[in-house]
Amino acid sequence: MTAQSEEAAVLTGLEAPLMGPTGRPQTDFPLPPPLRGHGPARIISLSNQKGGVGKTTSTINLGAALAEYGRRVLAVDFDPQGALSAGLGVPTHDVPTIYDLLLGTIKNPAEAIVHTAYPNLDVIPANIDLSAAEVHLVNEVARETILARVLRKVSDQYDVILIDCQPSLGLLTVNALTAAHGVLIPLECEYFALRGVALLVETIDKVRDRLNPAIELDGILATMYDARTLHSREVLERVVDTFGNQVLETVIGRTVKFPDASVAGAPITSFAPDHSASDAYRQLARELIHRGAVA
Repeated sequence: MTAQSEEAAVLTGLEAPLMGPTGRPQTDFPLPPPLRGHGPARIISLSNQKGGVGKTTSTINLGAALAEYGRRVLAVDFDPQGALSAGLGVPTHDVPTIYDLLLGTIKNPAEAIVHTAYPNLDVIPANIDLSAAEVHLVNEVARETILARVLRKVSDQYDVILIDCQPSLGLLTVNALTAAHGVLIPLECEYFALRGVALLVETIDKVRDRLNPAIELDGILATMYDARTLHSREVLERVVDTFGNQVLETVIGRTVKFPDASVAGAPITSFAPDHSASDAYRQLARELIHRGAVA
């Protein structure tokens, strides 16, 4: 809004709209109504081939925020580092994991599902064994659809299933994209993180053409944003210029509270419920519900 239009708004008794970091008027997304029933789940993959962009942090905290709003959430740790499991205080060794389900050594996903300390939030853990999955699955028939077949068995028990992908575009990520109804791309507000988004979008298009015609891009989530730096502001502006309304209004700021919460094995919404970072992930949950990406 120009200075003239701001002045005109004041003269006519109207308030200028509050602008968000994306340069669009900031929407106050309403609290979602309670659900009358649960399932079947909409499956969302959080994917980016670059590491350290906030995939795991966003999976944990988006899942926790949706759970606060009464949604039954299953978070699938699909990264051999097992960071999502650790971030929710879930043991990863000497327990059934997603690796066992992919290889078929465990047939029933319920045997690997862990109920966390947070109501409505469950996890299928992962550990370093998952790094061997691509080697074991390479000769399997329809190997790209194995995860989809696993999740189909429990889909009716949840409202949303979030898959925390590893930072690659290999067979595991293709499995996650093939199983998903939507993709959420966490994007660090940093130049080198921006460069890889086009390649990921191209991969999503290939999966849509060849394996999963129903997959949609649910949005690009700007993370680690620091309004004090020109670089963050310029990267976010460029992302919005390139992808338009595919960029979510919600922006996740940079804060030391995230690593502190990870060490505590808790979502930020429980570790620091009144912090602005908690508010941001609650807003993200409301925005995705408002967009129809989550029931």
